[in-house]
Amino acid sequence: MADSVREIERKYEAADGTTGLPPLDGIRGVAAVTRHGTATLDATYYDTADLSLVAQGVTLRRRTGGGDAGWHLKLPLGPDTREEVRLPLGEGTAVPGELTALVRARTRGQELHPVVRLVSVREVCTLDDADGRTLAEVSHDQVEAHRLGPAAPAEAAVLEWSEVEVELAAGSVELLDTVEQQLAAAGLRRSGSSSKLARALGTPSSGARRERPPLAAGGPTAGDAVLAHLAEHIGRLVALDAAVRRDQPDSVHQMRISARRLRSALKSFRAVLDRRATDSVADELKWLGTQLAADRDREVLTERLHSRVAALPAALVVGPVAARLRTWSVRSAARTREELVSALDTPRYLALLNSLDVLLADPPLQPAAARPAAQVLPAAVLRDWRRLADRIEPAMAAAPGQDRDLRLHEARKAAKRARYTAEAVEPVLGRPARRFRREMKAVQGLLGEHQDSVVARTTLRQLAADADAAGEPSFTYGLLHQAEHGLATAAERRVPGVWHRAARPKLRRRLSG
Repeated sequence: MADSVREIERKYEAADGTTGLPPLDGIRGVAAVTRHGTATLDATYYDTADLSLVAQGVTLRRRTGGGDAGWHLKLPLGPDTREEVRLPLGEGTAVPGELTALVRARTRGQELHPVVRLVSVREVCTLDDADGRTLAEVSHDQVEAHRLGPAAPAEAAVLEWSEVEVELAAGSVELLDTVEQQLAAAGLRRSGSSSKLARALGTPSSGARRERPPLAAGGPTAGDAVLAHLAEHIGRLVALDAAVRRDQPDSVHQMRISARRLRSALKSFRAVLDRRATDSVADELKWLGTQLAADRDREVLTERLHSRVAALPAALVVGPVAARLRTWSVRSAARTREELVSALDTPRYLALLNSLDVLLADPPLQPAAARPAAQVLPAAVLRDWRRLADRIEPAMAAAPGQDRDLRLHEARKAAKRARYTAEAVEPVLGRPARRFRREMKAVQGLLGEHQDSVVARTTLRQLAADADAAGEPSFTYGLLHQAEHGLATAAERRVPGVWHRAARPKLRRRLSG
């Protein structure tokens, strides 16, 4: 079973090539500089033939020596910050299957093989406070790098260099800044490579994800704005894959949001992207969203039902309600999680990721994509608003019951799409899009409350039936069902007021300038 640590570190090199740790005395807040001797670290790094991991700021290695020998997978999280997933050395040098799975979205199933061997002689000291706590670890590495595998030149030269690493422990980021000032005074500068591997390969590391590129100062084209939005969420989708596989908190929810935002963009910006080319990708994103939805909806429902039971007076909890709910939760979680991880291991999922890459590399742009974004994109937002209006107004007019529930659910999905479209154009349209997005979010949130109650009542009916079959009282489930019905009714009463605010004409006029 893998464990992980969050690593915040900076790398430095000497401008004149000198080696050794500079003096570190006199740093504010540091009571002692403790030296821990030297160790020899021998690490073999693995990557694909086209070096896809290092290109995305990811490193995967098997290292012996030092206090943390083992397999290390480093995933970028932000500036100077990475998550390191660790496994014991085990037997053999084949990459463990658990780590192979964590990088599958980045390798697309390509084989991993050794690309570089790094042998480092490391001198370590720690910066400690007055209580003996380690605030940061500072190390000097004398590195020797050997290229390996078929990608290595026939007579690859051994590269040698020295560098200093400062890794934060219990200290603050301000301590890193202070240490950096002292290192700079000693002639050290930030390393030009984000990792030893990138330096050994001579390959710049691009980082964790495709961030939204800056938009042109003179005003972006519609194509620029839409592709920037797509790039941002494709990057997030890939970056969240490992977190979902490791069952990290909120990861399924965030990955589902990115999948939905991508699909919404492909559907809404048809004036910019040719839907004859993007509809098949949107269909596959819908499939992925469905896989993610089952696990996420189960999370939300579990939390809702547990909190409802916990809030009841003890006298109204009749029978083993909490135990039955726990059993249902565990079984549901095991089923939905297994189905989700299985979906992420399918060729269909990898094909979707590849198709998204192709979409960015060779986008099917329409003629309107070359026009200013501020002229083209408001129409997409307004079209999605009209789509919402066509759904919510008949839903409000429908008689209470299953038909109204279904209509309100469809309106909720339309509100979410309108919100996502407004969010996508917010960097271009600014405040009007932001205000519009907030109103759509309010509509979506209220309709979401209603839908959550509908789903909860369905589950409570099933739990009551299961309790009856087992000879247990079903009183509490009926009580909760009635409470959920009251919540849904209250939400329905609020819908006209929230929609009236979201339907104000001036909200739409501002979008059009």
